[in-house]
This record gives sequence, structure tokens and C-alpha cells, in this order.
Amino acid sequence: MLHVEDPRASGHAERAEPPPDLETMHVEEVFDAPQHPEGRRADPAGARRRLAAAAVHARRPCRRPWDHWVPGAGKELERICREWAEKEKVELIFDLITSNGDKDLLTLMAEGQAGAGHDIIGLRTWYVEAQKQRFVPVDDIVEPLIQKYGKVATASEYCGKIDGKWLAVPSSYASGELPPVARIDLMKQYAGIDIQKMYPAPGMGAPDKELQDNWTWDTFLKAAEACNKNGHPFALGLSTCTDALNMAGSVFAAYGAFLVNEKGDVTVRTDATRQVLDWFKRLSKHLPEEVYAYDNASNNKALISGYSALIMNPPSAYAVAKRDAPKVAEQLWAFHSPKGPNGRYDPSNPYFWGIWNFSKNIPAAKALLAHISQREIQEKLVTASVGFDVPPFASFMDFKIWEEEGPPKGTNYNYPSRDDAIPFLSGHPAPLKIGTQMYAQALLIKMIAMHTHQGRSVEDAMSYAESEIEGYLRT
Repeated sequence: MLHVEDPRASGHAERAEPPPDLETMHVEEVFDAPQHPEGRRADPAGARRRLAAAAVHARRPCRRPWDHWVPGAGKELERICREWAEKEKVELIFDLITSNGDKDLLTLMAEGQAGAGHDIIGLRTWYVEAQKQRFVPVDDIVEPLIQKYGKVATASEYCGKIDGKWLAVPSSYASGELPPVARIDLMKQYAGIDIQKMYPAPGMGAPDKELQDNWTWDTFLKAAEACNKNGHPFALGLSTCTDALNMAGSVFAAYGAFLVNEKGDVTVRTDATRQVLDWFKRLSKHLPEEVYAYDNASNNKALISGYSALIMNPPSAYAVAKRDAPKVAEQLWAFHSPKGPNGRYDPSNPYFWGIWNFSKNIPAAKALLAHISQREIQEKLVTASVGFDVPPFASFMDFKIWEEEGPPKGTNYNYPSRDDAIPFLSGHPAPLKIGTQMYAQALLIKMIAMHTHQGRSVEDAMSYAESEIEGYLRT
């Protein structure tokens, strides 16, 4: 989050501490900078000129750090913001509020209800919709970025552009994807798949197109069975944790099983839905029983311990393995999801920056967001995250960190979606309000669990989904 306060305003209340703890993977950031004297919106350059004069009496900076999943990434964001503030003669208050226990969500809802708090707030995937009436439109930041860098990723536009207006700025910081990351040795030994040959890094030769074409969800199923028989199962959650929701969404999309279309029509009862539920039934036989109780750390632990052959996750698992289990890390390789009849989809979770409409420092907040959205700044943030963070622009996918990180060198090169791999957010293409509910209520996973764990029929699972969606449509 970013908090910016007009130093000349009198009688302001001290900022309350954010509400007590709540769970996720991301973070809420806040920065401080002063406002235009008359409170008018202005272009970023104009805002910077006015900031210098207003900053003399600003409050002294304070911060509450949050540790990114990758050590050091949050500190780099702080360094960049403080460097900007020093250059613009702005006193900065920088708070990084933990997402553990959903503390960021609690803070978001509390500040939105109170109409007071920070100026800029970090927003996880669905949170723009949750407070959309309280955010300042930021088309004047995002549209110039699009003109400069090209189209924004579909998942970012889906959540950040509401009713034709950008209500939050898409960010690389804390935006992640969750493609497969697997053991090179175990996949080759037990599944007969050379994942480095299939998806090499630069300097390793051309990709093996035959292997890529054969990398389907049916091939994935065979690999899961082979690795499980040899004591190294795939660690794919079938619980309601977000890692499981994201994985399920990409498989449903690959089969063309979309429960609600872009018009809001309920499209649950299709052959594609039947096929994908049957696929999960077959997969479940080769997964550990505890996958129904997984949280977002369970898969990482299974991989880093040497137990699992494959998970679907950002490079945070690799970063921790590199620190704690280097021999395991040397065998890890990220690559794209299998394809299905409808294509190849990598799970994606975008992140955003929003500006509260009760902020007294809107021009300053816009100036900072415009600054940290530039390519050179985005590359610094992505590098600090060891390639965990994925920018919203396809033109940024040539950042060197993905080629260089290792060992093995290039381990994360195929982590961000490229070529025929489409970054996908579970819930799309349903209207955002419905997609948000399907994700929040873990609808896909509940359907899967009904069929795979409870022994209910495919027809029962589809009837349940239809009933749930009809309820979302009534609210």
C-alpha cells in the first residue's frame, strides 16, 4: 500500500493499526507522498513538480515490512519507492502488510468501509471488484502503458478493467503463474519425458516440437501414474486452497469446460465438463490421499523434501529449494502446462495497485504508480523476485532473469506463458461478478471432490454446480 498525506491538512487522525490477522500468498503495499494543493488530478509530471514544494512539512516515513515469498523482493520494491521519493523530494511512508491470515483483505475492507487509511493499496486478483466503487479510475496511467508496451494480459484486464474503466494498475509485483515445475531426473527416469528437451532454455537448442505436441493432459496422467508407482507422486492439491483452484481452472479451460460464458449463460452441462471430471477421477487414483487437505505450502514441501516429482507453482518453490535443498533445486525445471482439446493454459494470478477515492494525494499516488510501471523498474522487481513475478505485458517476457537463474541455468525460463501457452485465470470468461464467486466458493474443486472423493456421479456434480451458479446470479 501507499499512504500519502497532505502535510498542511489540520486535525487529521492518526492511522489506525490494520485489523488483526487472517491467509494468502500476496501482499498489500503502501507508500506516502503529498498532494496537489487544490486536490485536482493532474498528469504525473505535473504532480511531481508540485510534490517537491509540498513535501517540506511531510510526516517522517515509517514502514511495516512484508516478506515476499521470494526473500528480498519486498525490500527491492521499498528501495525503488524510496529512491523515487528522494528524487521527487517526497517524504515516504512505506507499509508492507502481510497477507498471512488474509490481513491484507481485512485491511482493504476496513479502510474501504471507514473511508480513511492509505492512498495506494495492493490488490490480489479479485479485490478490485470487491471495492470497485471506491477506487479512482486509472485509465490515464494504464492506457499510455498499453500504447507503449502493447496489450495487457487477458487475466489482468478481466479483473482490473470494470465497466469499461481501469480501476487498478496491473503489476508485475506479486503477480504469478503456476505452471508445472518438476524433477528433471524423475520425469526422465520414470515417465520417459525429457522436460529440458521439450522446453529448453536459450542456448540449449530448439524445442522438441514433437514432445510439445504430445504434452497433453492424457500424457500428464500417464506420467503421474508412472511416478506414483515409483514412490514420487505428483503433489497436486484437490482441496480449496488457491493453488488447487488455479490448477483446476487451467485443466477445465484446456478441455473447453467453461461453466458460465461471457454473456452470463450457464453452460455447465456439456460433454467437455463430463470429460474433465472423468479425467480428474482417473488422476485422483495416482495422487496421495492428503491432497484433499492441502494448503498452499503442502505442494512446495512435497517437492523440496524430494518426495514429489511435480507440482504446479511459481518459482518460490525453487527459490526455497535452492536455499534449503540445493541438490533438489539442481534437478528442478519449470515448463508449460499440457494441452487439451481447447488449447494450452497456464494458471495465472494477476496483482494490482489501486488508489482510494478518499485519498487526499491522488496526483502523487498516480505519479508513483506511473513510475514503478515502467519497463526498467518492472525488470528490477522481477529480477529481485528471482523471476517469480510475471509482468502484465507480453513484451516484457524477455527479461534476462528467466534465462540466467540457476542451477540449472534457465530453470525458470519457461515459467512465464509464451508461444501457445495462454495465461488463464480460473473463473474467466464468466462476467467478473460471477467468476469471482465461482473462485471464492471453490466451485470447480467442489465438483471434482464430489466425483473423485465422495463417489458422486458426474451428473450430480453438474447439478450441484448449476444450483450454486443460479444462486450467484440471484445475488
